[in-house]
Amino acid sequence: MPSTGFHQARLRVIIPHLEEEKTMTDKGIVLAVAAHPDDIEFCCAGTLALLHGEGYAVHLATIGNGSGGSMTMGPEEIARVRAGEAERAASILDGTYYCLGRNDLEITFDLPTRRDMAMFLRRLDPLIIFTSSPEDYMPDHEITSAIVHDAAFNATCPNYDAAARELAGLKQTSRVPYLYYMDAMEGLDKFGRKVRPSIYVDVEEGMDTKTRMLACHDSQRQWLREQHGMDHYIETMKSWTRSRGSEVGFSSAEAFRQHLGHAFPKENILEKILGKKVICHS
Repeated sequence: MPSTGFHQARLRVIIPHLEEEKTMTDKGIVLAVAAHPDDIEFCCAGTLALLHGEGYAVHLATIGNGSGGSMTMGPEEIARVRAGEAERAASILDGTYYCLGRNDLEITFDLPTRRDMAMFLRRLDPLIIFTSSPEDYMPDHEITSAIVHDAAFNATCPNYDAAARELAGLKQTSRVPYLYYMDAMEGLDKFGRKVRPSIYVDVEEGMDTKTRMLACHDSQRQWLREQHGMDHYIETMKSWTRSRGSEVGFSSAEAFRQHLGHAFPKENILEKILGKKVICHS
């Protein structure tokens, strides 16, 4: 059976495990896909914690392997370190971490990556996907957003990469998933313009879990201090979450935009699941 290109951390075989995950919950699977390890924890781990509390299976994935995240370790060493950190973070939600294995700063919207992502989604068949903002400060984030958008639709089409799908014994995904874009870094695009969210989630109840998940990425505190001059890794996250919350009267919030283009679900399922913890802005 050919590989999808997606690997669990530490290169364990993923096929049987994925089949187990499909049957973990009747409610469905929530998947967060970002460019790099720790992007998810900064941007949507509080919301993931709330959904996990509502009975949804939650899993984390990145396209990049974290190979760029150190000033002192080589790319292979830091990628191994960061895989372990991401695994520990995912386990807090009883989830699994997957990685497509592309090197940081080399994520490309090419046919192999598009097909790998679509095949991965066919194996997991998520109900809800969170991914990076289409407008952000670096190409890795923006390209990841495009790859996930592309695969979320393509994975439903049986004739897309049909030979590989049939060899793997897979069907197309059962639906086009609900797709949400996470906040841009500092809420700004690459021109410094504000990226305005349309959905805010009150994550005060999920902040302890979000903090524990981000704290798993110990290697990045040192990296951000040396490369970006940030020495308050956890506090930076908390400050941003409080800032987003203050925009809508929450103590702490995570902000999103929903993909509402043709063929994608129009209902805001986050509001349906989380109720008054969600505020929507047009």
